[in-house]
Amino acid sequence: MTHVAKYQPEQNYNGQNSTIWVGRSDPHQVQSFGGKDSPGLSSESVVLNGASGIEEREERRSVIDRGNGSLRLKVKEEKRVEDGGGLESLEPLYDDGYGTVTVKDYFHANKEMIKPDGGPPRWFSPIECGRPLKDSPILLFLPGLDGTGWGLILHHKALGKAFEVRCLHIPVNDRTPFEGLVKFVEETIRLEHASSPNKPIYLVGDSFGGCLSLAVAAHNPTIDLVLTLVNPATSVERSPLQPLFPILAAMPDELHIAVPYLLGFVMGDPTKMAMVNIENRLPSSLKLTQMSRNLTDLLPYLSSLADIIPRDTLLWKLKLLKSAAAYANSRLHAVKAEVLVLASGKDNMVPSREEAERLARSLQNCTVRHFNDNGHTLLLEDGVNLMSVIKGTYKYRRSRKHDYVSDFLPPSMRELKYTCDEQFGLLRLSTASVMLSTLEDGKIVRGLAGVPDEGPVLLVGNHNLFGLEVYSLVEEFLREKSIMVRGVAHPALFWGKHGNLAQFDYLKLFGAVPVTAKNLFKLLATKSHVLLYPGGAREALHNKGEEYKLFWPDQPEFVRMAARFGATIVPFAAVGEDDMLELVLDYNDLMNIPVVSDYLKAAKLDSIKIRDESSGEVANIQLFFPGILPKIPGRYYCLFGKPIETKGKKEILKDKENANELYLQIQSDIENSLAYLIKKREEDPYRNVFDRTAYRAMYHHVEEVPTFEP
Repeated sequence: MTHVAKYQPEQNYNGQNSTIWVGRSDPHQVQSFGGKDSPGLSSESVVLNGASGIEEREERRSVIDRGNGSLRLKVKEEKRVEDGGGLESLEPLYDDGYGTVTVKDYFHANKEMIKPDGGPPRWFSPIECGRPLKDSPILLFLPGLDGTGWGLILHHKALGKAFEVRCLHIPVNDRTPFEGLVKFVEETIRLEHASSPNKPIYLVGDSFGGCLSLAVAAHNPTIDLVLTLVNPATSVERSPLQPLFPILAAMPDELHIAVPYLLGFVMGDPTKMAMVNIENRLPSSLKLTQMSRNLTDLLPYLSSLADIIPRDTLLWKLKLLKSAAAYANSRLHAVKAEVLVLASGKDNMVPSREEAERLARSLQNCTVRHFNDNGHTLLLEDGVNLMSVIKGTYKYRRSRKHDYVSDFLPPSMRELKYTCDEQFGLLRLSTASVMLSTLEDGKIVRGLAGVPDEGPVLLVGNHNLFGLEVYSLVEEFLREKSIMVRGVAHPALFWGKHGNLAQFDYLKLFGAVPVTAKNLFKLLATKSHVLLYPGGAREALHNKGEEYKLFWPDQPEFVRMAARFGATIVPFAAVGEDDMLELVLDYNDLMNIPVVSDYLKAAKLDSIKIRDESSGEVANIQLFFPGILPKIPGRYYCLFGKPIETKGKKEILKDKENANELYLQIQSDIENSLAYLIKKREEDPYRNVFDRTAYRAMYHHVEEVPTFEP
């Protein structure tokens, strides 16, 4: 039902499942939409066209009627007013809400949205986004051809934790030209920039919205914009469907009813859409059964695409799309914004994979991520959590410059499950890592009880080959203690030509930062648990016969840094690489191969240096990929030694001799722990993967496989 009521500025909008509107209309009236079938709309929904309906979440503004029903916002010179809501930070393994909404909810939400109201384009803020963190940036969603603004519905809850989300709604019968849409979005970002000049503004452009995002960015090179382009339609002229566009114009109205079904299968992958809310850990038979049920329920909704994009609207938007692509492509050189392109490998609408690479070459600051198994409607398909992608590419920030410490958002429970099951499930299953720790009385126990809960804590240990022990270590701290361990890693994983590789996104998602004194300082200052490998890449890429040998720098700088903040140092040892991998070709072997040695020498010239030449053998080790062969998996073991307090030991800061003494003690503790693990693992009855598999088959309800008695 639709009704009109007087606008009350002091009214609170806390209703469940409602949508706050922001756009253009009569400044004296509020229009509400409600419907039982719509998860995003209710009788409490508010339309305030021209000004934000959430006064307490935005800067105070005065509304000025400029005639013709069009409003402008005059931003008062005062800071954004907070209502006391909004968390300071997110806890590790928080519930991000992703997977609780399905594609059916997208169609339900559109039932009320597509009813003609005669209004122009406007913004709405989905209530299910909730309250974001304090000082969160704004995120504006620019939709694809459907224009409803609900294309982000699967991601509202996850994004709403860290952004103030607003979505652009272009009514079905609206015929605003592309330049008019550009101007409309421009007005919004300029107002936001005027009220918060030091915050970035995020634009998420889906398909057609990608063209709109690029056009707006080109017009506003001085505003700090972060663009996420999802299968941008800038390549529409190379679409494989181009020959069909003239046929659609000539098609009789009676046959147009079949077009939505055609578009539904061409634009997206229905099976991917049906998999959205299915738990990955389910047995394959149950996953298939649930997917079939979801797919059967979903197919009838495809007919509603005829209402979302009627024939006349479809023809108009195809023309609009061509003009948008031409407009955006002609201005790529003017785009100064930070850009992230998400490209589907099975996009039947436009050649997104090739277009992503073209944009990466054409734009000044562009990162690309490929999704090989997804279709054009990427944001409505399974396996794509937009918030995770933004976090994993380190695109989230709340000021002009990204801060590795203050801008970090911990992983959610769903992100942990997905990473452990999908990305490292095989490694996790085959290694069955054993975590041990040492209590204050020197007793060794299984688990992490001996590691302090309160930070700052500096975990100092040895690297195994490739650093494969890191994954289980970080996971165990999250599962057992809900503690986020921040690892300091080689800068090459963040900067330079390797810094944008998707293979390293999981490191960023789980808190890795470049190893610099500044970052270590900030982490300890914020009482974090920090994971430090003094041997770094030299240990992770060691030569033959150097397993479990420490290669540490000459200076004990991390000891003095820990003492400065009174941090607790916990030395630890990790064993297991020789049960997993056989090192066949090390650095010396590779340098004896002519072609390979030339490549390594050239690569060294471009490498990032993190230590000066006086730091000993560990200084400036070159990154390379050694030759390895897999073994029948054994097991990883990790032992955390007795904690070493530095609180109250300020003499370490002034006396290098005292610092060096503690430095050597930590090395000795790690070497003793290594010897202990190498000896004790011989007593583990489940060291072999076959024995562990048999145990799991007998006790399938047991998550933890036994090991030796400490």
